[in-house]
This record gives sequence, structure tokens and C-alpha cells, in this order.
Amino acid sequence: MRILHTSDWHIGRTFHGVDLLADQARVLDAIAALVAEYGVDVVVVPGDVYDRSIPSADAVTVCNRGFETIRDAGAVIVATSGNHDSAARLGAGAAFSRSGGLHLMTTVAGIDSPVVLQDEHGEVAFYGIPYLEPEITREQLGVPSARSHAEILDAAMVRVRADLDARSRTRSVLLAHAFVVGAESSGSERSISVGGVETVSASAFNGVDYVALGHLHSPQTLAENIRYSGSPLPYSFGERTHSKAVLLIDLDADGLRTVECVELPVVRGLRQLTGTVRELLEDDEYQDAEDCYVSAVLTDEQRPVDAMRALRTRFPFAVHLEWQRPEGGENLRYRDKTRGRSDLQIAHSFLCDVRSEPSAGETKLVEAALGFADRAGEDTAEIGALGRSA
Repeated sequence: MRILHTSDWHIGRTFHGVDLLADQARVLDAIAALVAEYGVDVVVVPGDVYDRSIPSADAVTVCNRGFETIRDAGAVIVATSGNHDSAARLGAGAAFSRSGGLHLMTTVAGIDSPVVLQDEHGEVAFYGIPYLEPEITREQLGVPSARSHAEILDAAMVRVRADLDARSRTRSVLLAHAFVVGAESSGSERSISVGGVETVSASAFNGVDYVALGHLHSPQTLAENIRYSGSPLPYSFGERTHSKAVLLIDLDADGLRTVECVELPVVRGLRQLTGTVRELLEDDEYQDAEDCYVSAVLTDEQRPVDAMRALRTRFPFAVHLEWQRPEGGENLRYRDKTRGRSDLQIAHSFLCDVRSEPSAGETKLVEAALGFADRAGEDTAEIGALGRSA
């Protein structure tokens, strides 16, 4: 049996305010094309199918079309809910969709009720552990004192192993949405810790042929049979160097045979550029960034006016910028800059930083305001002293 592992689609997510639905539709089409090209039997999606618990109508349309395209390419789909999804909403049509080859595993009660599929070697049981918030699920799992994700996952795995042990010579695949010790986050994931420890041990999954993990957005290997596929698109500039991919898993009669990482096409690149507005607009060095999502660090001597609009004349997908004066290094602390300087000197420097050199008239106004503030402070202190003596 050949399985394609993908996760964390986050359908409906925006990127610095930019709608990503078109990009997400394209990458789901690319996944469907891989299903057809590689003869994939099953696609597993361990959580965060949607980016929010109540997705927009457009997000639902893109997601459903993605499911349909993958199914039309020849694969059965097994998916679970994550910490971004609403388990109830994602699983609302589970009984109906199951007949069409889409298996949505979103409930605690269904943890030990696998999707069982057949190949030439016999049965393969697909178990789904959705994101389990300890405070909400500990009673359902029979561990009322549990506080951590590790305790909750251990209780869930007791149910999985009990069901698996009752089956004769059945190979197993587990979908789980969790943060496993030894893995690294990329910065675009939402923390799953709510008043407890969020990490779990890889040893919690012992006894399963392959563990398809979701939650973290970069492809990672915890053990030969325990892996994150990562998200199909980058969702932060911290992921701009990541190679987005899916994992192709082959099972033979004895269990896991091979795992192959297959890179996904880049829908739209991410670039972080540094320079003055003029340099970024005119330098040929940045030509390859013109069709990318751009984050710009501006180094102009004075804060540029309407810089984003100017940048978008060359970089239409510029989504983020910040201004960093060349002399404003991390080692130059505000306390060091102001030590030994009068209030008027500090105010003068502030005006120069954020605007320009103040005129003589403006300087007099600032001086008068500072004098008034000093007198007001003295009056307040005097009133406080009188109050204390009374």
C-alpha cells in the first residue's frame, strides 16, 4: 500500500493580511497530481485542515474541491482535526463522506475505531488521534487527573494498542496532531499548551508501523517511522528557506518498507530584502523577488513616506516592512543614548529621528512644554507633601 502524508493545510489562512486561498488551491492540485503520478492509495492529513474553527464559505469551497480532486486522482483520504480546526464542524458530515472515500476522524470515541483498508498483503488499520485538549478530554479518556498532553496521549494510545492487539497480523498507521520532543517549531504554529506541558515523547507511539504527525510546519524525522510532513505552503518568513514536501510511505507485508520525501512546487516564493527604498526599487539584484511575497527592512536615513505603496510598484506582493536606521544597531541602547543629556536635548533628538530638524520656533515650544511639565511635577510633589504632613 502506498500512502501520501501531508498535513497542516490551514485552508483560509492569510499571510500578513493577504488572502492565500488561490495559493492553497494550487498546492492541493499539486498534491492531487502527485497522487496520480505515484499511484497513491491513501492520503493522510493529521490535523489543521482549516485555519480556524469557523472557516469562511470560500475556504470550505477550496477545501472540498481539494478533497474531490485528490479523491478523483484515485486515493482514499483519512483526516483528523487539529488545534486550529473545530472537531465538531470538520467531522459533521463524517458518516456521509465516508461512503465517498473521505474518512474524517475527529472524536475521542473514535480513537479505537480505525479505518481498515485492504491491499494484497491484508489489512491496514488507520487510527486517528485528533488534537486532544487535556482540560476537555481527560474525563472522556478516563484519566480525570491528567493535566499534560503526554498523559492524554498515553491514555489515547492505550485504546489504540488494545484494538490493534485484538486484530490478527494487521499493519497500522496512526495520525496524531502533537508536538513531539526533539522536533522544532518554525514560528508560524499556534501553541497547543493551555496551562500544561505541550510536548509528548516519541516513545508514546511505540507499536505502530508508521506515525503521521501534524502540527509543526517543516518536514522532520523523529524516527524512521515517526515523521512530520510539514505544511504544503510557508506561513511565515521564518519558513522562507524550507523546502515544502509530502512524504510517500510504502507498506509491505511486514509493515513499513520505505519513506520518500517528494518536494512540492513553489507556488510563490518568500524573500526578505534589506536596503533603502531607492536601492530596492532600482537594483537589478532584487529582480528575482518581483513575483515573491516580500518583507522589506528599510535603511533610509529618514523614515520613508508611503514606502509600501512605492515598493509595490516593483514588488506587487510586498506584505511587510520595517524601518531600521543604519546607526540603530542592537547594541545602542536607549539609556546609553540619553545618559548625561537634558530633556530638551532628548526631545530634539527624538524629533530628528522621527521627522526632521525642528525649527527655532518649534524648539521654543518644546522648551516651554518641558518647563510647564516640570512646574506641574513640582506642584504635585508639594501637594503630596502637604497631604502627608496633615
